[in-house]
Amino acid sequence: MKLRPLHDRVVIRRAEGDLTSKGGIIIPDTAKEKPQQGEVIAVGPGLRDQNGKLIPLDVKAGDTILFGKWSGTEVRIDGEDLLIMKEADLLGIVEKTETATRKVA
Repeated sequence: MKLRPLHDRVVIRRAEGDLTSKGGIIIPDTAKEKPQQGEVIAVGPGLRDQNGKLIPLDVKAGDTILFGKWSGTEVRIDGEDLLIMKEADLLGIVEKTETATRKVA
């Protein structure tokens, strides 16, 4: 099934949390804190201003974003847990830089 959000809403796949702590202790699912980062799966067409002109969203499918801890509505579609939220609930877009992707020797 394909989901197309309406207006200024976005569909997000939450990033996977760490399974172990920095000390190597395995964290059970019940004690894990949900990550506040995810990947945009789909975006709506945007909002309309007072004149009816469509204002497109700043995010696009494939963007990695940060969102608030209690933002969005959790839904399950085709066995996958997703979040749907308005663009205003997004805190920012995570941009990968070349130095962040290089391995330190």
